Amino acid sequence: MTKTIATLLLAVCALQAVATVKKPIKKTSANRAAALAESAAKNKGPLYDGRAEVMQQADAIAASRGLERDWVRQAIGQAHYMPGIAKAILPPPVGVPKNWALYRSRFVEPLRIKAGTKFWLANQDTLQRAEEQTGVPANIIVGIVGVETIYGQNVGNFRVIDALCTLAFDFPTAHPKAEARAAFFRSELEEYLALTARTHTDPLALRGSYAGAMGWPQFMPSSWSRYAIDFDGDGRVDLFNSQADVIGSVANYFQAFHWQRGLPTHYPMRFDAATLDLPALLAPDIKPSFSVAELAAKGVVLEGAGAVATGPLALIELQNGEDAPLYVAGTENFYAITRYNWSSYYAMAVIELGQAVAEAVAARKLAQVPVQNAATSEAGMTK
Repeated sequence: MTKTIATLLLAVCALQAVATVKKPIKKTSANRAAALAESAAKNKGPLYDGRAEVMQQADAIAASRGLERDWVRQAIGQAHYMPGIAKAILPPPVGVPKNWALYRSRFVEPLRIKAGTKFWLANQDTLQRAEEQTGVPANIIVGIVGVETIYGQNVGNFRVIDALCTLAFDFPTAHPKAEARAAFFRSELEEYLALTARTHTDPLALRGSYAGAMGWPQFMPSSWSRYAIDFDGDGRVDLFNSQADVIGSVANYFQAFHWQRGLPTHYPMRFDAATLDLPALLAPDIKPSFSVAELAAKGVVLEGAGAVATGPLALIELQNGEDAPLYVAGTENFYAITRYNWSSYYAMAVIELGQAVAEAVAARKLAQVPVQNAATSEAGMTK
């Protein structure tokens, strides 16, 4: 799941140039949601303890999860309805153009690269250990944490209980998938209550995103329960304060979603206009569905490593507003990143931020290597 919301909410190298934005662009849906969420955090509605039907659902949750009835009633009853969350969770208005170059600029930028470099250098041994154990590259782990929370700088201002209760009991009916989304958040609320009971944590204390995602990697409660691990060996999982647990848990998440060691995330490609069948290529969306031969038959030309790829591939389209889209051939590892957040734009931002940080780290290390002077070098050669 986290994916999933964090997936609601809001990757190893960029292999094709990004188009330049030539005209002013309206706010992206991500910017819009962030602005709405900021406003929503300040406006609290009534408590849920006054709604009989919600208290009945609290009793059902307690019974199904084996939790103390009065404790669940108290936790849910002290949650506030947050009217602004309902606005933030709605999809953007129809007709808002997608723009990869603009989206990328929000994540692959100096602030995150600087913070990511500091995070990498402070945790390089832990990142190496996670990569060795799971096969998930350090730059992908670093890219995720940077895109999600700028390395812990923005973990969210909402009480998790407020966010989850609002979306479980008052999910906006204007949403095209309102019923399914409400059911999802009801499940996440149950997971959250079970998690806090199990860890003896005050359910009213934790804060996260407007969708209820928590910690540096923004795990939803179900993802915390399933994939978060104790990677620092202190006997507990802490995604708010232990950077080792954050690193290990992100790597464990991707391993659970079948990350393949050594497989690139995507390959560069070009089209053969004479045989191009773009509708057929885009029909499976971002799920890898074509062999190299099948892509070739539909007008996709792969070269180098891509031409000999053995696993399924997907045609990834990243629209650029009024400019030409960016296309790459996504592998099963690209698809694995979208299990964190169902978006090819998100996945590519993770990839490219991670790569930018990796390059900054390499440059920093190179600058710190002492350089032999000419005399020393010559002396060494004549010995």
